[in-house]
Amino acid sequence: MSLFLLILQYGATVSQLPPEILDRKAIEARRSTPAAGPVLPPVAGSGCIDEMISSPAAGAIAAQKALDRAKGEQRVRAGLCLGAALGAMERWDEARTAFLQARDAAAATDVASRARLGAMAGNAALAAGSAEAALAILDTAQADARSTEDNALTGTVAIDRARALVALGRQDQAATALTEARAALPDNAQAWLLSATLSRRADNLSEAQAQIERAAQLSPRDPEIGLEAGVIAVLDGREDAARKSWQSVVDGAPQSEAAETASGYLAQLEGTAPRDNTP
Repeated sequence: MSLFLLILQYGATVSQLPPEILDRKAIEARRSTPAAGPVLPPVAGSGCIDEMISSPAAGAIAAQKALDRAKGEQRVRAGLCLGAALGAMERWDEARTAFLQARDAAAATDVASRARLGAMAGNAALAAGSAEAALAILDTAQADARSTEDNALTGTVAIDRARALVALGRQDQAATALTEARAALPDNAQAWLLSATLSRRADNLSEAQAQIERAAQLSPRDPEIGLEAGVIAVLDGREDAARKSWQSVVDGAPQSEAAETASGYLAQLEGTAPRDNTP
C-alpha cells in the first residue's frame, strides 16, 4: 500500500540525525484498518462479520451479496461488512465506497452511525492517499459527530481530520482540529502526541514539550511517544534526555520497528552510523 510521507526538514544543528519518521508510523498504525479509530455502529447479528474475520475475501463476497439484496437501512450493515472486508484486503478505494454507501443508507436522524461510517470512509481515503477526498468526507462526519454531543466520537473524528489536514500541508487548521480533539478527549494520548509533533514542527518546542509530557503521562509505554520525546529533546539541545527517551523505546519493545528506529537515532547521535539526510 502506498502511504504518503510527512517530512520534517531539520535545521543544521540536527542534520546528523536520520529523517524523522514518527508521523508516518502513527498514520500507518491508524490506517491499518479503516475502523481503527471510530467505534463500529451497532449492528444486529454477526453474519458476514464472522466470515470477514476468518477470510476477508469470503466476507467481501458475502457482504456484496447481502448488499445486493438489502433495501433501506438494511444496507447499513451490509455496507459496513463489505467495507471492513475490503479494508482488510487493503482495497481502500472500494472500502471507502462501501462505507459511504452504508453511511448514506443510515437514517438522517441516526447521526452517530453516519458520523462513524463517514469516519471509516475518511480513513479508507487516507489509506489510499486521497487526502482531499478524505477531508471532505471527514468534514461531514465531524458535523454529524458534533450534533450527537458525544465527546468521544467528536474527538476521534477531529484527530482524523487533523491527519488529513497535515497531509495537505494545512498546519494551522490541523492545530485547530487537534485543539478540538484535546478538549473533547483530554485523556487521549494520541491527540497529545500528534499535537506535540505539530507544535515541534512549528518550532514551538516549549509547547511541544508540555504536550509530549502529557502524552507520556497517559501512555508511558507507547514507543511512538518515546520516539517523539527524543526528537523534541534533541531539537531543544537536550541530548542526554533524547538518549534516555530513545533507549527506553529500545528497552521496552526490543523486537519492534519502533526499537529499530530508536536504535538508528541513537547510532546517528553517537556518530556510529553513516549520516543520511535523504527524506
